[in-house]
Amino acid sequence: MGSFSIWHWLIVLVVVLLLFGRGKIPELMGDVAKGIKNFRKGMGDEEDADNAKTVEHKADEKTEKS
Repeated sequence: MGSFSIWHWLIVLVVVLLLFGRGKIPELMGDVAKGIKNFRKGMGDEEDADNAKTVEHKADEKTEKS
């Protein structure tokens, strides 16, 4: 009762295909992929900015000690 059989998943697949159509599902997956790429790019940009601040901060410490 707690687990789904292959027939349950096939029925769910048919319902999803009927609701969204064959052309809409790849379009949705493409949008998800673009979102993931933009998220990764944003995280990389944030890390680069943090690293740049760290390098500048270290340069300031060296000049203060001298």
